Amino acid sequence: MIRLFTAIAVPPQIGAPLQARQSGIEGAHWRPLDAFHVTLRFIGDVQETVAADLDEALAEIEAPAFDLELKGAGHFGEGADIHAVWAGVEDQPLLRRLQKANESAARKAELKPETRTYLPHVTLAYLKRPTAPEVGAWIQRHNLLHSPPFHVDRFGLYSSWRTKEGSVYRLEREYLLKGV
Repeated sequence: MIRLFTAIAVPPQIGAPLQARQSGIEGAHWRPLDAFHVTLRFIGDVQETVAADLDEALAEIEAPAFDLELKGAGHFGEGADIHAVWAGVEDQPLLRRLQKANESAARKAELKPETRTYLPHVTLAYLKRPTAPEVGAWIQRHNLLHSPPFHVDRFGLYSSWRTKEGSVYRLEREYLLKGV
């Protein structure tokens, strides 16, 4: 079994300023620069044969390159169940098109459909029972976040490996977009 997801890597010049925002929530597990990404499709644990089928389907995606900007901040969960804070992604129709193509590829590989609404973001920290006012104050301080645009000309298939320090991601395969 291998744990997989597809994503767009955040370039270091865009991610480095995000690191300056990684403070102010007690007990937060802040993600390292090399873990910053915009998930396209979470796959989960799959057999190697399914991973091969998925890779084949992803390689068939034909989508144009585009520019992307990070904008705003938010969290997942409510009250005592808040479990992550993130940087938002400005709405981009070509990103949504690429995400839908990733979903189609997953279905072609006979994976179950994703039922959650797609909310593009970059996870900055995982949280364990933070205080809601502390998270609210953090979001208020960072809700005007707005990165310069960055060019997206590829996406990747990543594996996720759990360690004592948190998940580590490894790029397994990269797929170029049109215009590269």
